[in-house]
Amino acid sequence: MSQSDDPNASLPRMEKDAAVKWAEDYTAYMARLADVEIIPSTAESNFEACIGENDEVAEDGRYSLFYYVRSPASVTEHTRVVRTLRRELSPQGYEVTGYREFKDAYASAVFRARHKENSYRVTAETVGSGKTKPQRLSFSVRTPCMLPPGVQQQQF
Repeated sequence: MSQSDDPNASLPRMEKDAAVKWAEDYTAYMARLADVEIIPSTAESNFEACIGENDEVAEDGRYSLFYYVRSPASVTEHTRVVRTLRRELSPQGYEVTGYREFKDAYASAVFRARHKENSYRVTAETVGSGKTKPQRLSFSVRTPCMLPPGVQQQQF
């Protein structure tokens, strides 16, 4: 399932429901790796159109999924979580694309990585201002552009 610079390269195929299930499972896996809980009621799935290099939008049903869920982990745990994910996911084919340890509300913990083979992106980061909203840890995944099974891929 590698992504290519070729706009007509075959896209990975997955039903949207299966993509959401995968995202739920993967964020739960990340939380287990870091030994923190998640709050299932905070989960959100957002399907987005795939936009090409020249702003083209295909009409074949392709999509990207952005999914996130929050954790009640205390901000004192956020640095430990991002350290753990960096250590555990890097050997699994993830390239770290962003990293910061928690300092304060303005320099919060961030771990961002992209899988080298299938282009899935994962994130764990501090969200919330700490003043009006409590700071929480958010786990997220973003899929590469995918097609539902059985759909003919539009060519450009």
